[in-house]
Amino acid sequence: MQLHSNTLQIHSKEKLKWLTFPHFDATGKTKHCFTTKHGGVSHGIYQSLNLGFSRGDEEENVRENYQIICKAIEVDENDLVFSQQVHKDQIYHVTSQDMGKGYRLDSDIKEIDGLITNEKGIPLITFYADCVPLFFLDQVKEVVALAHAGWRGTVQKIGAKMVTVMQESYGSDMKDILIGIGPSIGSCCFEVGEEVVNEFKKAFPDEEKYLIMPRQNGKYMIDLWSANKLTLIKEGILEDNILITDLCTKCHLDHFYSHRGHHGMRGSLAAIIQLK
Repeated sequence: MQLHSNTLQIHSKEKLKWLTFPHFDATGKTKHCFTTKHGGVSHGIYQSLNLGFSRGDEEENVRENYQIICKAIEVDENDLVFSQQVHKDQIYHVTSQDMGKGYRLDSDIKEIDGLITNEKGIPLITFYADCVPLFFLDQVKEVVALAHAGWRGTVQKIGAKMVTVMQESYGSDMKDILIGIGPSIGSCCFEVGEEVVNEFKKAFPDEEKYLIMPRQNGKYMIDLWSANKLTLIKEGILEDNILITDLCTKCHLDHFYSHRGHHGMRGSLAAIIQLK
């Protein structure tokens, strides 16, 4: 099935496919992407653009996949800065001293789900297979960031915390911050039980009726995209500055790795951003 989006820009180069946010592209300030499964060299359950070193794929294939995607978006894979994601809300300020950590150097960036920098030429990367990727750009102060927002990161409001860091550490003005909410599991497919629902009711007491949809089987569907958008708007981000994906990773198993859809037998997608 052909990949189609009404909100994101789809780029193709031979078999390789990746996505960008049009409102980020329009600024000319970043190189960025969200990857798909297409265009790599991995095989089997990792077919084909797996970017996860810890999934069991052959390391040489993963490294070749990095070379392919990074060449396409014109960043140096040797400068990529990785974090060890743990579904929390800690944010790390990346500098040029961190370049290459996790890819070609050992990394001390542990238990971190958000990366931010105001230095040009540093590609940040975070990893996904249903969780919500949040992209941030202050187009005036020139700051970029990524946040990994699974359901735990969403209820911990990592998006709002990233905006606070942008303000307090880099002097960002709310009206200048652009947000992209990337491909992830949609409310069509994110079915949860009472335990997760209770966390959302605590985190979003005023908005729960918009985010939680009961099902007849005693389970619930949760809208992670809207939860993150509401968090960001409450923090002061302009609604017009937020662009939400229309691509559910579980609905589009031909194009994305989905932890739920592939029953854990999968590769990893990635969000990458770098200041030009």
